[in-house]
Amino acid sequence: MTRIIAGRAGSLMLDVPDAGTRPTSDRVRESLFGALESADAVRGAAVLDLYAGSGALGLEAVSRGAASADLVEKSPRAATIVQRNASRVAKAVGTDAAIRVHRASADTFLRSARGPFDLVFLDPPYDVGETELSSTLALLVPVLAAGADVVIERASRSPEPALPDGLVATRSKRYGDTAMWWATTAG
Repeated sequence: MTRIIAGRAGSLMLDVPDAGTRPTSDRVRESLFGALESADAVRGAAVLDLYAGSGALGLEAVSRGAASADLVEKSPRAATIVQRNASRVAKAVGTDAAIRVHRASADTFLRSARGPFDLVFLDPPYDVGETELSSTLALLVPVLAAGADVVIERASRSPEPALPDGLVATRSKRYGDTAMWWATTAG
């Protein structure tokens, strides 16, 4: 069971695709958003949630005051669920945020994305290899705002992601089987 943890849509239940995704646990999202809010990275942010799954990360950001969220999901079944969840959160937060769902691969979306994005979540499926992830990160850099935060979620056994020019690693944290790497725009 996945829910929005806090904010204007707090406690709202989210549907989760029945296969092909692994939602970020409430405990991990709570810790992640505690750190993001203490860094003042959420309120008013333009958020991008690549590999959205259920949309929980981007929608949590909207609930906590992000100005917009673009939720990108390639799977047609998962994208339908993301749209349904986005509609629920939009109803709860009113017109304070723009939520857009894109049924596309991360790379396809990034090739035509306008940005700039202030906060980006990447939680790719386990079968996305390191080379593919590096390629996606390289496509992401041109659409990031100055000082943007990028959070990459992977299995804890995964190697640290190779960051392209334009991104600098800032921290990492492990939560059992989950690892998160943070980066920010260089310069």
